[in-house]
Amino acid sequence: MSELNVKKAVSAEESTRAGRVYQPNVDIGERPEGVWVAVDLPGVDEDTVEVGFDDGVLSIEGRVALQDYDDLRPVYSEYNVGNFERRFRVSSRIDPKGIEARIEHGVLNLFLPRAEEAKPRTIAVRAS
Repeated sequence: MSELNVKKAVSAEESTRAGRVYQPNVDIGERPEGVWVAVDLPGVDEDTVEVGFDDGVLSIEGRVALQDYDDLRPVYSEYNVGNFERRFRVSSRIDPKGIEARIEHGVLNLFLPRAEEAKPRTIAVRAS
C-alpha cells in the first residue's frame, strides 16, 4: 500500500471529542487568482465540517457519526473510522475574507484567493 493512501492518526493530546482523529489527504493547487485545496473527508457533510481561519492558520475539522459503528463487531477492516483534523499556515498573500468552501460527496473544496497586491500583473512600458 502506498504511503499516500494510509490514513495517518493525529496526536490527540488535548482532544475534546471522543474517538480517533485522522489527518485527511489533501491536494493543493495554485492558479494566478489563488490557491485551491481539495480535502478528502469521507462520511463528513456540511453539518459536520468546520473550517476556520485565525492568525494565519487555516483549520479543518470533520466529524463522523461514530455511534453508527457502536454495535458492529469487525470481521475484517481496512477502513478506520474517526474524525478528521488538519491545519495549514497560510501566506499573508492570501485574502482571508475571500476564502470559499463547499463540500460534495465527502470532498471539501476550498478556494483561497490571493490578496489584490499579491496577484500577478502586467506593467506597461512607455517609450521615453
